[in-house]
Amino acid sequence: MSMVSLPGLKELIGNISKDRNLPKQAVQTALREALLKGYERYRRTQRLDGINFTDDYFDNFEIELDIEEEGYRVLATKTIVEKVKNPDHHIALQEVLEVASEAQLNDTVFLDVTPDKNEFGRMAAIQTKQVLAQKLRDQQRKMIQEEFQDLEGEVLQARVLRFEKQSIILAVSSGFGRPEVEAELPKKEQLPNDNYRANATFKVYLKRVCEGSTRGPQLLASRADAGLVVYLFENEVPEIEDEIVRIVAVAREANPPSRYVGPRTKIAVDTLERDVDPVGACIGARGSRIQVVVNELRGEKIDVIRWSPDPSTYISNSLSPARVDEVRLIDLEERRSHILVSEDQLSLAIGKEGQNVRLAARLTGWKIDIKDTDKYDHAEEDSKVAAEVFHRQALAEQQEENGTEEPELEVIENTVDKNFDERDDYLEIDEGEIEYSLELTELDSRKL
Repeated sequence: MSMVSLPGLKELIGNISKDRNLPKQAVQTALREALLKGYERYRRTQRLDGINFTDDYFDNFEIELDIEEEGYRVLATKTIVEKVKNPDHHIALQEVLEVASEAQLNDTVFLDVTPDKNEFGRMAAIQTKQVLAQKLRDQQRKMIQEEFQDLEGEVLQARVLRFEKQSIILAVSSGFGRPEVEAELPKKEQLPNDNYRANATFKVYLKRVCEGSTRGPQLLASRADAGLVVYLFENEVPEIEDEIVRIVAVAREANPPSRYVGPRTKIAVDTLERDVDPVGACIGARGSRIQVVVNELRGEKIDVIRWSPDPSTYISNSLSPARVDEVRLIDLEERRSHILVSEDQLSLAIGKEGQNVRLAARLTGWKIDIKDTDKYDHAEEDSKVAAEVFHRQALAEQQEENGTEEPELEVIENTVDKNFDERDDYLEIDEGEIEYSLELTELDSRKL
């Protein structure tokens, strides 16, 4: 069998494998695919009469690499026929009988169709080189996807490599001793207080592993995701790791809409142990545990509150550090509440530019309306709510009789989609399982 010599093939495969952090088998696979594309280009330039090169025309061809002899062969599977119409797919029975007397029509044979090196052509060689580069990139993406697919939702140590537009390219690894690969940290996933300089290291949350042949890094990292806060507390508080204390929900605003408002997080914790203070466990002696988390998040404010199955107590706790006089759950179906506070607590309950009440609403899942206790008229508010409930019920009954859907629902959904801000993250955790849900709570202008 003839063979096209490739001097230095063994060394070439070893160098590519080392430079691109790919197994030698993956490099060989890429090289075979590239050489086959080069052979296709060679055959197409021969302009054979009467042959239509379809997409599957070269499916019966393959490349055999000989690493020891440093060369390759082109092999083709051909069908035995009486009269040859396509020499790439067929071979004459008479020709096969000269070397194999037992051959019959419609049998298949494996033949060496390796062209002479001089015949291969310059264009075919260029095609091979281009395809090899592309196939190696594809192999790298495939390896990264397989390596990091199970690490989605995990926290990794990252190192800054370079800056591309508003994104930061990081180097991350899937484990000790594993090679580093590139990950992207987009602008919206960065923290405003982070100092991103070359070779700086910090922890990132692996948000997504991109699929397909996308250009650039396949890994999307985040410093703004609520999952990073959960990881830091689990890593710092032994009671959480031992499942004595559990994190029920997290509401985080890592990138506030205004530059005058800093990042802030509210986290709700609970325990079934009577002798354990879940809030104290997370804060630590003299704030030692929570300070580690704050330092990693570059000074982000963190409120640790006690979760309660009673919505009134839970909402009251969520508005910490403000003191709440009364919580009125005015509409259970719509999950609306009026929070009564004294005049000196109004600004504290609302927070700077509404941040405190906004995070409390996301944390609890209730629409919160802050009211001044001295100016609140219980009878008037009760009548307003009763009228709204009556109107809603009457409208629902009328539409049920007419068999029509409520148009207001579609309007509300469109409004939510239109106003949704990806920077506002809501994380809910139930019995140790992390479930992510994004919730937009439209706040009444009166509370701002």
